[in-house]
Amino acid sequence: MTAPRFIPGTPGAILLICDHACNAVPPGIDLGIAPDMLDKHIAIDLGSAALTEALAEALDAPAILASASRLVIDLNRPVDSPGLIPLVSDGHPIPGNVDADRADRIARLYVPYHEAIASAIAVQRPVLLAAIHSFTPQLESVGGPVRPWEIGILSNNDRRAAEIALSLLTVQGLVTGDNEPYSGRLLNATLDRHGEANGIASLSIEIRNDLIADAGDVARWAMILAPILAEIRNRLASNGGLAT
Repeated sequence: MTAPRFIPGTPGAILLICDHACNAVPPGIDLGIAPDMLDKHIAIDLGSAALTEALAEALDAPAILASASRLVIDLNRPVDSPGLIPLVSDGHPIPGNVDADRADRIARLYVPYHEAIASAIAVQRPVLLAAIHSFTPQLESVGGPVRPWEIGILSNNDRRAAEIALSLLTVQGLVTGDNEPYSGRLLNATLDRHGEANGIASLSIEIRNDLIADAGDVARWAMILAPILAEIRNRLASNGGLAT
C-alpha cells in the first residue's frame, strides 16, 4: 500500500487535492516506456505539486497529493473506468499496462488515496475542496488547436465555487476557461466523489503548464489564487454554502 503525501494545515476551511502530483512508478511495476516519458505531461501534471504546496502554505490549508504517476493509475477516474490504467496516453502506448494487475494497483494506490481524502473530510468538514491540475498548451499526438486559456475552472453540477472563481479571475483580466480545456461534467471523478456526493462546494483549477514552469511562475500564480480561494471560502461560509 502506498500512502499519498499529506501537508498539514488549519482544518475546517479549504482542503487542497492534487490527483496528478507525482510521476513515481512504485516498485514491482514496469510500464515498459522510456524513462524520459515520465517527464512528460502524460505522466504528471507539470507544476501542479509545486503550486499545491505554495497554496497550502499561503492559505495554511491541508493538502493531499498523489504519490504515483497517472500512467500507473489515474486517481481522477472512476474505479471502473477503462482509462483508470491507460493503455495509450496522448498517442503514446503504455505496453506495461496491457496485462496490469488492476486489483493490485487499486488496492495499493487508488484506495489509500481516496480513503485519505474521505478521512480528511470526515475530520475537517471543509467548506471548499479545490483540486489543482495543469494542462498542456497543445495536445502532442493529434496536433490539436493551441489552447489560449491561462487558467480553466472545471465543475460538474455544483457550480457554487466555480461561479465565484470565474467572476474573480475575469476581473483580473486573465484568459479564463469555463469548463475548458475540457469539461468537469466529463472528467471530475475525485470532486464528484468527495465534493458533490457530500454536499461540499468544489472546483478544479487548471493552469496551463507553461505558465507554472519555474518557481517564479508558481509564486505568481499562488499570489493570484490564494486570495481568490480565500474569498470563495469566505463567501460560501457566510452564506451557508450559497454563492453570491
